[in-house]
Amino acid sequence: MTGPLAILIGPPGAGKTTVGRLLGGLLETQFLDTDDVVEAAAGKPVSDIFISDGEAVFRELERGAVADTVASHPGILALGGGAVMDPGTRRLLAGQRVVYLETGFAAAAHRAGLDAPRPLLIGNPRARMRELLAERLPVYEGLAWVTVATDDRAPQEIADEIAATITARIAAEAGEGAGTSPEAPASPPEQAQ
Repeated sequence: MTGPLAILIGPPGAGKTTVGRLLGGLLETQFLDTDDVVEAAAGKPVSDIFISDGEAVFRELERGAVADTVASHPGILALGGGAVMDPGTRRLLAGQRVVYLETGFAAAAHRAGLDAPRPLLIGNPRARMRELLAERLPVYEGLAWVTVATDDRAPQEIADEIAATITARIAAEAGEGAGTSPEAPASPPEQAQ
């Protein structure tokens, strides 16, 4: 498989950046957040891109950042919460090790702070967060190679679970895990809950 070791997806406040950094440390690989790539390309924060240039410009920059990093970044990659809504991005993620950080509304709202600079939550942030979760949930679930529940869990615990899952699945795919043999192909990844 080519592409990043793991790609983290989930709603705002799921912990993609926090968990991603911890996971990179555990697996001794680099962590990269596509929002950082977008900000570097635009020369300004994501919130400023939304305000001064609009969502369409941000999404175009994001599409390019995702395409470039999925093709070139070997480590842990975190995508912005809405990146998966682009059909081209979904095609790029097919067959990748996509880890969905499953987060309920209450936890996402608390973690996102709802007063932090989250461009898509301007206006009525709680109502908008509910709308975003409803729109994106089926997409997150459909792309997931593995799903990890994050509510009421510490970031380190989540990172530890993902690292163990990735290590075990890669070993099984290579025929090195318990119950596998080099002669027998490993079964395709299934969604875990």
